[in-house]
Amino acid sequence: MPPCYLAPTRGDWRRGLYRRIRAYIVYDMNTKLTLRMDEDLVQKAKIEARRRGKSVSRMVAEYFDSLGPRPRTSRTLPPVTSSLIGILEGQTLSEDDYLRHLREKYL
Repeated sequence: MPPCYLAPTRGDWRRGLYRRIRAYIVYDMNTKLTLRMDEDLVQKAKIEARRRGKSVSRMVAEYFDSLGPRPRTSRTLPPVTSSLIGILEGQTLSEDDYLRHLREKYL
């Protein structure tokens, strides 16, 4: 596996060029999974894996890993927005209700 950081060479420092920092996720692939798909799709997957420098198994693992729940960001909402969260829970409102509200408000 390539290193997580590729240090600039001496010439890169002089020219102000820096190589891209790359982070790699290590997958411990010790369980076998059999997938059945069209031969054309298998060939496309192999070509794409070769282009990316990965195995098809690694690409599939990364895809399934991306399907998991996303970590919630710890952004704090403004007080007004926080007070509105869940206010319409259990309510059934239609587009007609919204249009009626707009007519009453602006006409």
